[in-house]
Parts: sequence; C-alpha cells; structure tokens
Amino acid sequence: MFLLYKLPAAYFTGVRTTHLDDTSCHVSVKHRWINQNPFNSMFWAVQGMAAELTTGALVMKKIKESGKNISMLVANNNASFTKKATGRITFTCIEGHKIDDTIKKAIETGEGQTVWLNANGVNSEGVEVSSFNFEWTLKVKS
Repeated sequence: MFLLYKLPAAYFTGVRTTHLDDTSCHVSVKHRWINQNPFNSMFWAVQGMAAELTTGALVMKKIKESGKNISMLVANNNASFTKKATGRITFTCIEGHKIDDTIKKAIETGEGQTVWLNANGVNSEGVEVSSFNFEWTLKVKS
C-alpha cells in the first residue's frame, strides 16, 4: 500500500519490495508492456525507481530505528547498463552498515552527512543488467 499511495508510478509499473532487513533490501520488477522502452526491454527510469527504492527503503528503515527526526534526499546518482533488461529484474542493496555509520555521524555532529549506496539489477539468470549509485544526504532536523 505504501507504493500505491507514496510512489504510484512505481506501483503501476510493477516495482515490488521482496525483502528488507537491517543490511539488505531486494526489489523486483518484471518487464511488461507498461514499463518497456521502444527497444523491447525495460525502460531505464523503471529500473531507476526499483534501484532507488532498494537504497531508500534501507535509509527509511534505519532512520525510523534511530528514533530521530532525520531528513533524507538524493543529491546525486549515476548508472550503467550492461544488458537488455527483460524478464524479471531484481535489484539488491547490501549496504545497510554504511547507513548506520552515516546516521550516527549526523546525530553526533548535528551536520548533514552523505552516503553513496549501490543497487545492482540482475535478471533471472543471475546476469547483471544495470548498476545504480545514489548519494543520499541525511540531516537531523531541529
């Protein structure tokens, strides 16, 4: 329901969170008519939504667990595409430990902090189709 109300474009294109714990998040999306490009593969922006959700869900979970009022925003991102994205693509971020360190530093210093998080997308055969990096800014609100 979170996706439907907060990220409707992700919901309607089939982006779904399949796993979330303290260290990792997995998000899956299947190539379909609604999310394709003219080259009969998944549109890069749909891959970006899924990849960003893997990192953003981890950040949101860690912020909630901190008990602090912390803002979060993507400051930069980059991506590379190595294979046509067809079938089911699963994006994974396994960098929850980086977020812990960044939140701790933001709380200790009272200053905004940044953290780069990576999400790789692989197809059902385990072949990487894309890799995204997001620079998140975290700041404790007063």
